[in-house]
Parts: sequence; C-alpha cells; structure tokens
Amino acid sequence: MGRQAGLLFEVDEDRCFGCAACVALCPVNALTLEGLLAIVDEPSCTHCEHCIPACPVHALSLVRDEKTPVYGVLA
Repeated sequence: MGRQAGLLFEVDEDRCFGCAACVALCPVNALTLEGLLAIVDEPSCTHCEHCIPACPVHALSLVRDEKTPVYGVLA
C-alpha cells in the first residue's frame, strides 16, 4: 500500500509509553524511539499501517492533514 494522500501518521504522545512494538514492525524504519516516545519520520512513512494494530495502547493513527483541501460532493 502506498502513501494515502491527505493523511498524516500521528503518534499520540499522551498514550505512547515507548514499548517499541511499532518500531520493530516498520518496514521502512520510519519510526524510532526517543526516550519513552515513538517518533515518526513522516516523509519516510509509507502509511502501510503494519504498526497501528500492534500498538497496545492505540497511540498510532492516520489523521487528515488539515493543510490538504477536502474535495467531495455536497448534498
């Protein structure tokens, strides 16, 4: 799966406790551990989502990039 346009990978700093499960699973090494917090190198992240279900505290997610316009049909 390639990068998903309009989305950013986010680590919830309040939830992450540094278990490094995500770091171990990242196929492109976009995640590192700094102290007790996972840090993402967003441009390197492929949005493959391998790490998201592995997080025991649900601290990882893909969120809408507020800078990217949303296009759609208005009813």
